[in-house]
Amino acid sequence: MRRADRLFQILQYLRGGRLMTAAGLAERLEVTPRTIYRDVAHLIGSGVPIEGEAGVGYLMRDGYDLPPLMFTHDEIVALVAGARILQTWGGSNMAAAAQEALVKIDAVLPEDQRARVGHVNVHAMETPWHGGHWRDFLDIFEAASEKYIRLRITYEDESGKGSDRVVRPLGVWFWGKVWTAICWCELRHDFRMFRLDRVLDVTEVGDFRPKKGQTLRDFYETEAYCR
Repeated sequence: MRRADRLFQILQYLRGGRLMTAAGLAERLEVTPRTIYRDVAHLIGSGVPIEGEAGVGYLMRDGYDLPPLMFTHDEIVALVAGARILQTWGGSNMAAAAQEALVKIDAVLPEDQRARVGHVNVHAMETPWHGGHWRDFLDIFEAASEKYIRLRITYEDESGKGSDRVVRPLGVWFWGKVWTAICWCELRHDFRMFRLDRVLDVTEVGDFRPKKGQTLRDFYETEAYCR
């Protein structure tokens, strides 16, 4: 890697006030910590507002204008592939946001990198499972888990039996073709996972406060998750 490219990558890693050690930067950039010390000293001497010291770590204060956004070939492939997958398999809001993100990325890339975006041969195809309201429900569950909103749902299990539940969404998981919502179920007084393609109706019914024993971290410690 050219030194100019390495200096730019150091700025990218320190973007947003992230604290990183010289050892961590050296591992990512496949150089020695001594090289990182010299590079950081050069950046500081050039006026870049980097703070820190050897053995502690470095960070860059907010407000510093970085050069135009640059990505490696693999990063472009990852971003485009991820956006295309969300456009097909994400919620309605997620799909729209993924498209907008691609437009913004394309607008700030140099011309040679912009051409790479169009040559990413990774695609996501729709399947018959894509029917129903699961896209909108995915957005609702995701937002509810972030804002701590209780939901009343009508749910149909694998046998076709329906039930009404009040749940506290904790997060959503994607299993390759099926999204599930991890919730604290007020009916069962326990954690439950609901397939979003089996949710028939959703209504917001008020806020909730995370309680000890009912959080996502608590779910990770249960036998159901460990199995």
